[in-house]
Amino acid sequence: MKKIFALFLLASAFTACKKDITSLNTDPKNPAVVPSYSFFTYGQRLMTNTVTSSNVNLNIFRLVAQQWQETTYTDESNYDITTRPIPDNIWNAIYRDALQNIERSKQLIPTDVTNADVQKNELAIADIMEVYGYYYIFTTFGDAPYTEALNINKPFPKFDDSKTAYYDMLARLDKDIAALNTGADSFGAADVVYGGDVTKWKKFAASFKLKMAITIADLDDAKAKSVAQSAVNDGVFTSNDDNALFKYVASPPNTNPIWVDLVQSARQDFVANSTIMGFMNPQTPLADPRLPYYFTVNNLKDNIYAGADPGQSATFSAFSKPSGPLLVSSSIGKITNADFPGLLLDYAETEFNLAEAVSRGYIAGTVADHYNKGVTASITFWGAQPAAAAAYLAQPNVAYATATGATPLQKIALQKYLALYNRGWDAWTEVRRLDYPVLTAPETAQSDFPVRFTYPVNEQNVNGTNYGKASAAIGGDKVTTKLFFDKH
Repeated sequence: MKKIFALFLLASAFTACKKDITSLNTDPKNPAVVPSYSFFTYGQRLMTNTVTSSNVNLNIFRLVAQQWQETTYTDESNYDITTRPIPDNIWNAIYRDALQNIERSKQLIPTDVTNADVQKNELAIADIMEVYGYYYIFTTFGDAPYTEALNINKPFPKFDDSKTAYYDMLARLDKDIAALNTGADSFGAADVVYGGDVTKWKKFAASFKLKMAITIADLDDAKAKSVAQSAVNDGVFTSNDDNALFKYVASPPNTNPIWVDLVQSARQDFVANSTIMGFMNPQTPLADPRLPYYFTVNNLKDNIYAGADPGQSATFSAFSKPSGPLLVSSSIGKITNADFPGLLLDYAETEFNLAEAVSRGYIAGTVADHYNKGVTASITFWGAQPAAAAAYLAQPNVAYATATGATPLQKIALQKYLALYNRGWDAWTEVRRLDYPVLTAPETAQSDFPVRFTYPVNEQNVNGTNYGKASAAIGGDKVTTKLFFDKH
């Protein structure tokens, strides 16, 4: 009897062992099958993190556009983009991380989603997000992988001509807008920006198409006019309710990257830059009602705002900080809050694009009307009241008729630059595109003002042949090589 019992235990042990080994093949933390919407959500988050981040290893555009200034380590403020592999990190963040996840979602949607209308909506929205990512690639580097990108069978993709790819992206947006069915659902809660609201996405696509049209206005006036008119007909943003906000949360890991970079890390690396502070007139506090929402005062008792000079080291305690004091309230909070949202595109920028479209003769309307709406949209978005916007617009140096700037485009450019605070990447593009406002050269700048970023070192080493062709095609892999759209 004891032998039988022993054999039973031995057999049970082998059975249990075999069963346990089989279960080890299943990783509960890394499922074998991932739904398309998970890839979309993750790609959306990675894209927003990239354009929102203030990490000096990735997104230094607030420094380049002279919204912020570094305190101790001033390399990036002096246009050093290579000591840290910043071009490599941008390239990887957009291609390998954001675009790759969104592309994977597009591949899985036809299998995951059975409803034809929902499937079309999700494919169109995912494609709009891809166009968004490629826009930043081509306006940052120039020629880049496009037709052969994101393809595992093309480990050494060719670099496409930037203008050709850009025009193809515009055609993609047209197809996406036509495909969107506002009477059907899409991603639902998996869409952290619009909660699956197809009407909002249609407005986003049209507004982004308008942005792309204005970007190429000096390259191809006829094309820009046609695209701008098409975008307006499609229906662009009409209020701050349309803003494309990625809703971060108060607890890690899905928190605002600026909070991660400045608060969680307890770093004191950045203060306000004297360039943007000078445009906002700190000598008369609150002349620009956005000041207390953009920055702290450096001396609360005297209510003084101060910015450090470009490229120079600065004592953290002596200058205004990127945040916002407790003496004001805002519906979106301070930019250093963990749950402050990431902004992909907004109504204020759209109104300034409309103002420029009118100024260039692309669409009907009055420049001043869109200019005023852009300024007001920016001020009220940050939390100030419409009355504060009206008072600001009444100042002679702000009112469109008498505003700072020798030309209509310069007047628009300055206010657009101020409205693009905390969106340094876009502010940099506007400065390059219109050469206004004029920024101050850092005292120890390592180069002239960078009008592009050099190609990643890894791309030069691994995809050398195609890198060499692209570098020659754009006129040299230098920060001073103007890109296809930069013709002003």
